[in-house]
Amino acid sequence: MRWFVSRLLTFGLAALVIYGPAHAQRAELVVYSTLEADFLSELKKGFEAVNPDVAILWQKDSAGIVTARIVAEGGQRGDAIWGLAATSMMRLKRDGLLIAYAPKNLAQIRPIFRDPADPPHWVGMQAWTAAICFNTVEAEKLGLPKPSSWYDLLDPRYRGRITMPDPSSSGTGYFHVAAWIQLFGEDEAWRFMDRLHANIATYEHSGTRPCRNAATGEFPVGISYELAGAQAKQKGAPVEVLLIKEGGGWDMDAAAILKGTRQPEAARRLVDFAASREANEIYAQFIQQVAIEGVAKPIPFYPENVAASMIKNDLVWASENRDRIITEWQKRYRRPQ
Repeated sequence: MRWFVSRLLTFGLAALVIYGPAHAQRAELVVYSTLEADFLSELKKGFEAVNPDVAILWQKDSAGIVTARIVAEGGQRGDAIWGLAATSMMRLKRDGLLIAYAPKNLAQIRPIFRDPADPPHWVGMQAWTAAICFNTVEAEKLGLPKPSSWYDLLDPRYRGRITMPDPSSSGTGYFHVAAWIQLFGEDEAWRFMDRLHANIATYEHSGTRPCRNAATGEFPVGISYELAGAQAKQKGAPVEVLLIKEGGGWDMDAAAILKGTRQPEAARRLVDFAASREANEIYAQFIQQVAIEGVAKPIPFYPENVAASMIKNDLVWASENRDRIITEWQKRYRRPQ
């Protein structure tokens, strides 16, 4: 019996040596993101496969909410960001809430996909761009024409038939508004939005939701972005993904280390992975405009000529003017809850 107990204790100690420390020392990274659940699942799987001693704990919401939360927390409650609009990153950098870090693969990142500072405070992942999700079945029932210009959406036939993201909470919503101002000039853009507002049924919390509305036929027209439309079509929704002739806004998702991280070494590893070719190959499963050349591959139902539809977008201007533009937008169009 004494021999059995001795062997049992020996086995237990050996198991503790083999299994215990690895589990006990596993770092937990609190990571903010705005990406969709299936995207986050692939990123977590990819990162943890090469960093088995680190676990990602996602904190997910829309861009406006994530940005406001990080600002309110002073960058002290999380460790990193992986999937937040570059315009929001610029705001966080300006407020001193990000740590500058040059990932190992920085030289492979296209210059437009990174903070120009050396070392950069954030590194881009992929870009997404303006599109309209148009339910062809519902449009035919309602006698709605297919829009080709933003101004087509002002037609009274669209009254109560359009949804779009709220720019206060959605990065997609904000890049639409910022793009209209850059395309049309400030005065004309507000006149355009005044008239568009009369046709909007609801402003949604996220950039994806208007496309989901169109996919289900709840509202036939969703002002959204190209990837949301392609994904809806992949699932069999009767939607057409429309790029508009004037071009449209865009932004890019990015990764960064938060000022208050309690796991700086693990956070650096996360940004190293976020900038890697392996991570870019994951991004390319979902979207074509990625940070490393030669990685993008065809995506079913992804619209053609997306790159050509992306306006000459001044992201610095969009970031610096965000508070002013959102305040004016809310004054004009915020509806009682």
